[in-house]
Amino acid sequence: MTKLRIGGVPEHFNLPWHLCLDNDEFSEVGLDITWRDFYGGTGQMSKALRDNEIDVAIMLTEGIVKDIIDGNPSKIIQKYIASPLIWGIHVAQDSKYTTIADLKDTTCAISRFGSGSHLLAYVNAQNMDWDTSELKFEVVKNLDGALEALPEDKAQYFMWEHFTTKPYVDNGTFRRVGDCPTPWPCFVIVARDEVIKNNTKDLEALLDVINRTSKEFKSIPMISKTLSNAYEQDEKDIKEWLGLTRWSQEQLSETTITNVQDKLLELELISEKIDYNSICHTFK
Repeated sequence: MTKLRIGGVPEHFNLPWHLCLDNDEFSEVGLDITWRDFYGGTGQMSKALRDNEIDVAIMLTEGIVKDIIDGNPSKIIQKYIASPLIWGIHVAQDSKYTTIADLKDTTCAISRFGSGSHLLAYVNAQNMDWDTSELKFEVVKNLDGALEALPEDKAQYFMWEHFTTKPYVDNGTFRRVGDCPTPWPCFVIVARDEVIKNNTKDLEALLDVINRTSKEFKSIPMISKTLSNAYEQDEKDIKEWLGLTRWSQEQLSETTITNVQDKLLELELISEKIDYNSICHTFK
């Protein structure tokens, strides 16, 4: 059996992978899959791919596009979530800030530089017509770090996936002052170039398995209750999230890659654009 090490965030988007693992669907096609949760998100996974700690990752589109341009020897092999990610913009419960506009010139908590929380702070700043060169950041590593940093006023706001953070809004740790959806499909499946070269058939088999499950995921009986129990979220919120989320079984389009690069270049987060085939690998 071929061993493949896969990484992803410990969030509801990735339950299809765990269902496939629990049902031994990968082993049925000759794959020995190990899964690793990355609480630090896309920035942490980018480093793990570079360091040969994982072979495949489910990552935020903008984060991996930037890191491939910056030299990460990996490529996007498929779009995973076709819908945008809704980034909630959070402040501490007792914060004096009540609107997104109030947050101008304050410090944004991010998991790490190059992460989605870092890059989307620029998108949000541009949406608000702020000077992006004036943005200030505090690295907090993950959601737990932000739960400490905001009440202690080490940073004044934090951007993270709307539904993942909602329990902390409900319990009074955070207050959400707004949302910032990504202007593109949010999650993609990424593999190291070496794995693409040496394990093409294995990666195709991997995609076949996850695509079968993701295609029927919403119609699985009691799936909202399963998600609610697994991720400790209110089932009503899970149902709302399911209604907004679309899984994909296709590769990203050249138009999408162009749009992402154009935005990153406009925000001065990359210094150049590269061609589509340097970012995406499409299996024949």
